[in-house]
Amino acid sequence: MAPLSRAKERAVLMEQLETALRLSSAQGAVFGQAVADRVGISSSDLECTDILLLEGRVTAGRLAELTGLTTGAITGVIDRLERAGLVQRERDETDRRKVYVVANPASVAEIGKLYEPMQRAMQKNWAAYSDDELRLLQRFASESHATLLTLTEQLKALPDDKLQDRLKAKAKEEAKEKAKEKKPRK
Repeated sequence: MAPLSRAKERAVLMEQLETALRLSSAQGAVFGQAVADRVGISSSDLECTDILLLEGRVTAGRLAELTGLTTGAITGVIDRLERAGLVQRERDETDRRKVYVVANPASVAEIGKLYEPMQRAMQKNWAAYSDDELRLLQRFASESHATLLTLTEQLKALPDDKLQDRLKAKAKEEAKEKAKEKKPRK
């Protein structure tokens, strides 16, 4: 078998990277859902809690901006997280109209315990990388995040073309075709 050209090798490597990232992202979502299920909240509410932990005290508007959710949706998220005891609203001391959302440290620490085994395992994996490799991975993760934020905004700006309706109709049509194929001929 002839060796692959440099361009083909690179294409294969990029495909393998995409596959690995997709699998990792999917498993991260599954893990997050498992944590959310144990806590009794939705996975998107859990993600908002994590963003609050990373950002600190933020307004609802800032949380909407960070998540790409509407301010109306964020109000619902904050209400649910407040009922779950994970966050609280705090009025600004100088401008009483401004309200901040703050994570409840004790409650969030309980959730954090569910992530500790994963954190230990990831730290063990990362320990094998050089400082330069870690800087490269950090740059990759930061750039990926920025790209995803931009693409999320672009996707949300697309006109509603009822993709869900088209997918359901296509599945229904495919089911009819399969049923026809299974019917015995006389």
